[in-house]
Amino acid sequence: MEGKVQQDPNSFKTIIQRFTKEYMLVIAIVILALVFSIASPYFLTVMNIRNIFQQTSALAIVAIGQAMVLICGAFDMSLGQNLCLSSCLAAYLMKMSGWNPWIAIGAALVLGTVIGLTNGVLTSYLKVPPFVVTLGTQMICKGVAKLITNAAPIPSMPEEIAFIGRGNIGGENGLPINILIMLILFILFAFVLKKTRFGRNTYAVGGNQEAAYFAGINVKLHSTVIFTLAGFMASFGGIVLLSRLNSAAITNGNLYEFDTMISCVIGGVSMSGGKGKIWQAFFGAIFLTVFFNGMTMLNINSFIQDVLKGVILIGAVLLDIFRNKKR
Repeated sequence: MEGKVQQDPNSFKTIIQRFTKEYMLVIAIVILALVFSIASPYFLTVMNIRNIFQQTSALAIVAIGQAMVLICGAFDMSLGQNLCLSSCLAAYLMKMSGWNPWIAIGAALVLGTVIGLTNGVLTSYLKVPPFVVTLGTQMICKGVAKLITNAAPIPSMPEEIAFIGRGNIGGENGLPINILIMLILFILFAFVLKKTRFGRNTYAVGGNQEAAYFAGINVKLHSTVIFTLAGFMASFGGIVLLSRLNSAAITNGNLYEFDTMISCVIGGVSMSGGKGKIWQAFFGAIFLTVFFNGMTMLNINSFIQDVLKGVILIGAVLLDIFRNKKR
């Protein structure tokens, strides 16, 4: 019987196949950008490219948390409203209560982290399904944010925090600080997932909880820590968004729980757990922002954009199912 001819892993064809498989979304972003640049002369400008990355910053930061939770075998529906509540609390403490801005930000980060911890304890130790727990905390966060703000925007944040979302390194046309923060966080968490025991344990828990338990991993504690980290990232994204918009409102982070899930899944992070990389969530967030930025530039009705977002979400989930079947 003839043996199967193996492809040379270093051949040009194999390298191209591997590149297109791993970086398909990057190619899609480039194609999308080219299409929009042809359709609108204002799309492929330095100002708009900067705007796209700045719009992506808060979403991508929250997507890091969602990616961690997905890789660990769960999902978090509360992230968007966690962001909203954290930013509203920080704004209220700074503007209405006269707190020092950094203490107010610290309090908001603690709140977001506690929300994530609550999700982790309820899902991991009390075995309440993640959907029920995180949907419940989503509603609680939304209600408390309305109570804090009386459903009215809180504008004009202190100048001390303006640099986080609106500052630049190297002058007015330099690198925006919120983009730098986003990139540093992605590099940090990519390193943690790929090079540390904590990262390997995350993949193990998401891939097979029972096997992870017998391998000596404290599955309940690890899952709780992941949810806690996701809560922190949501509140951190809330501070970045608060500074960029210079205002807190109950619409801050609206539907981010879905946007982060779309970003992760369309990027290649599996909803079944144990598969995916942090940078895939980054490119997924960029794709989403590029797509809807282009739609807005072409004056596509916002209601149609909502329909398209739902289509993309379903398409991303179907793509994930197809990927898993193929494996």
